[in-house]
Amino acid sequence: MAKSKTKSPIPPLIKRNTLYLASSQAFTGAGGQMVPTLGPVLVTQMIGTAALAGIGTSITGLSRLLIAYPIGKFTDAYGRKAGVILGLLLVGAGASIIGVAAMLEYFPLFLFGILVMGLGTGAVQQLRVAAADMFPPNRRAEGLGYVLTGSLVGALIGPILIRTSEVVADNVGLEPIALAWFFVPIAVLVSMAMVLRVRPDPKEIAANLADYYPDYVPTEAQQRAPGKVSILYFLNHYPKLTAFVSMFCVQGNMNMMMAMTALALRRHDFSLSAISLSVAIHVMGMFGLSLPMGKLADRVGRRNVMLMGLVLASAGSWLVVATPAYTVITTGTFLVGLGWSCVNIAATALYADTTSPAERGRVIGANDTFTAAAAISMPLIGGVVVEYLGFPTLGLFGMALMLPALFFLLRLREPSPGVYEDPRETEPASV
Repeated sequence: MAKSKTKSPIPPLIKRNTLYLASSQAFTGAGGQMVPTLGPVLVTQMIGTAALAGIGTSITGLSRLLIAYPIGKFTDAYGRKAGVILGLLLVGAGASIIGVAAMLEYFPLFLFGILVMGLGTGAVQQLRVAAADMFPPNRRAEGLGYVLTGSLVGALIGPILIRTSEVVADNVGLEPIALAWFFVPIAVLVSMAMVLRVRPDPKEIAANLADYYPDYVPTEAQQRAPGKVSILYFLNHYPKLTAFVSMFCVQGNMNMMMAMTALALRRHDFSLSAISLSVAIHVMGMFGLSLPMGKLADRVGRRNVMLMGLVLASAGSWLVVATPAYTVITTGTFLVGLGWSCVNIAATALYADTTSPAERGRVIGANDTFTAAAAISMPLIGGVVVEYLGFPTLGLFGMALMLPALFFLLRLREPSPGVYEDPRETEPASV
């Protein structure tokens, strides 16, 4: 049996852990907004050209590329909490280094700080694995939605931190763009406190899911003993390959449009607060509808929700460049975030559907390796496109990025939510 036909009630312990993880996600997300919001402006201010405006986002992607698979292997061995705590420590340290770099206007130090903060951001992505661990297949995307919705609170905290830095900066003799980074370690401490309260470790819950959901019937993937696992092992499974490609496309598009949207708004003389609000609305698109999107993925299937995400991301890419109007640009960046949300939730649920708990951290690490590659390359390409070809070409490029994902998704078969068939085979590829 692939999954329970009725939804099991969520046990109080799982509800409590989910609340802690969502709270941690909220405060972590507040710090994560600093890179796309302030990074392009700070880089342009330091070196005097927009050609490298996306380098902060790209280096964040490089950091995630370096840490994604190792941190997945680490959490598979030592638990999700240990990996997330390590990531939070790196986020706080990296933000502090960036703050010092902004004070000194020293570009190499800025790059190092972004690298360290990016390593932490990559490690904290294991929060998604922790969320998926605690729910059965027919509520898995819903569980992800609860935790990822925490970032909606982060979307509100980010602008508050930046606005506070603008108000306080004169009193402490610092530039607002420098002071804002020093607020991030405070948010990190709160996030760590939330993670430490999660008990038992979500990996342990995943290994004993029937103890929490009495009507849960373990899937074949849940029961399979872990063998030799590698990125190539995951790539040989068509449903996972489809999810990898889809995440690469929407992640690359999102990182590119985030970086360039901040630059576009600054060029039209909008304030840091206005840019921060636009990024916050984008983050609301990324996470604000996570719960309904998760429930939808549990109801109509992961594939259909990913296809919807491609359409939304394409529409948003064009709206970002269609006009200099603030409301239209911000609507576009919201849709880019919402499209990413659809693919992210559905793909993460797919990974959990098709792997055992002992492999789950590594499959998310493999996914993050692909998304990191997109995050490295696409913002840099976007900066060059804007500098030499203009914003309209950027919009067309963003839309074209969706085509490879569309090709793979149209071939993926999902007879019922969470059940997949490989189009290269006649028998089901996973249950």
